[in-house]
Amino acid sequence: MKGPDASQAVLKLALAAIFTALVCVATIVFVLPIPATKGYFNLGEIVIYVAALLFGPLVGGFAGGVGAGLADIINGYPQFAPGTFAIKLVEGLIVGYLGRRATSNGKKAIALSVIAIVAGGAEMIAGYFAYEVGVLSYPPIDALAEIPFNFVQMMVGLAFAAPLANIVRRVFPQFKS
Repeated sequence: MKGPDASQAVLKLALAAIFTALVCVATIVFVLPIPATKGYFNLGEIVIYVAALLFGPLVGGFAGGVGAGLADIINGYPQFAPGTFAIKLVEGLIVGYLGRRATSNGKKAIALSVIAIVAGGAEMIAGYFAYEVGVLSYPPIDALAEIPFNFVQMMVGLAFAAPLANIVRRVFPQFKS
């Protein structure tokens, strides 16, 4: 592979590595434990959503899955790492895929970003519920107790990521997934 395709592939790989580290750090820096499931609230969603909205599903998915999975291990939540890897990978893929049309800036881009984030966040919420009940064998009532935390985590990610991606697109118009 030579030419523009090769340089695009190298750029995507570099962005995936950078955003993987950023997701991991953002997930580690603020941890609010959730006693019912032994999970935790974090700010990693913001970075996953920004990566996916700006650089597409592959960067968002890889950074989300690997970055958040590593954070689970580092934070002492290894039981969640396999589920987190899969859930956050799919979340990043969904947000990046649906957010591809949000390539301009302004109200339309923000609306498309919101739709993408809500769809990805819904998968994250459902994914953790299914993982906790189906894999970790938590009682459904305990897994239900985490849903409000995951919803707020998605909303915090939405509140920061959609406007931030819009600003970055305005300042750097070349950043289009």
